[in-house]
Amino acid sequence: MRTIGIIGGGQLGRMLAMAAARLNFRTVILEPQPDCPAAQVANSQIVANYDDEAALAKLAEACDLITYEFENVPVAAAERLARALPVYPPPKALEVSQDRVTEKQFLNGCGIETARFHAIDDQEQLEQALADFSGIGVLKTRRLGYDGKGQRLFHHKTDDAAGAYMALGNVPLILESFIAFEREISIIAARGTDGAIACFDPAENIHRNGILHTSTVPASVGETTTAAARAAAATILEALGYVGVIGVEFFVLADGTPIVNEIAPRVHNSGHWTEAACVVSQFEQHIRAVTGLALSDGARHSDCVMQNLIGDDIEDVPAWLAKPNALVHLYGKSEARPGRKMGHVTWLI
Repeated sequence: MRTIGIIGGGQLGRMLAMAAARLNFRTVILEPQPDCPAAQVANSQIVANYDDEAALAKLAEACDLITYEFENVPVAAAERLARALPVYPPPKALEVSQDRVTEKQFLNGCGIETARFHAIDDQEQLEQALADFSGIGVLKTRRLGYDGKGQRLFHHKTDDAAGAYMALGNVPLILESFIAFEREISIIAARGTDGAIACFDPAENIHRNGILHTSTVPASVGETTTAAARAAAATILEALGYVGVIGVEFFVLADGTPIVNEIAPRVHNSGHWTEAACVVSQFEQHIRAVTGLALSDGARHSDCVMQNLIGDDIEDVPAWLAKPNALVHLYGKSEARPGRKMGHVTWLI
């Protein structure tokens, strides 16, 4: 029986471990938090930081291959592991996705359109970049931002930019131009060790306070938009020599053109619907990909809506359980906090 090492012990690692068990694989979690959500269902946990050399050596010795549940795994740690055993997705995917400027340069180099952008390293560069964008744009940290954190919006050319660079931590930033989009969609795609590629149907996503609220399938887009989004995902997978599942987020313009917002080299929140509406979920698809098994074609058998349960939404679980056609998935977190993802529910429509 082969063993898969999973770096990261949150809910995505938890669902990967559950999918791996169904296919007769063992899992070992590397995560500094004891009794993390993933360790509750995995075979064992190594309690250590992600860059702990002794822990990485122990993980490599215990496993046949390594994957990860989040994109902020230290690249050096992934490269160290890759010298000893397969690491999927490859460390290059981490390197590209961890810096928003590097990510956009990579995408543009693949011929994929994104928002216009400027790298920002001080207040003066910010003011010059805002002038180029007529005072309007989205300012973000280049690294470590997620769920709307590390961002500031400039809606009008009269918005005061004074002190904005310092307010976001005196760290490298990126200013992105506003995209006049009609909706947001995402594609969950996978590439196997043999180069085979499969995509799930696009989901239409709605965010609240920077956090994904719902994903609805089918998305309100035409076949041309869907085909273009799938093609962009396939281009990204091929360019990275990728193995595993990836999430690609898009803005869709009024004419149906999809513009890539960002990529996530892992299973993705907007793909949780697949566990209820497809025979093979994104989590099983990822396990199949990294272990060399045949990929599912990604077909769905039902339309659905997935909703995140955030913070006190956990109190609504009894009501959700009483509803027909609803699948509730909780993450094993003992404390509900504002903005914390406690679980999700997907209902078939």
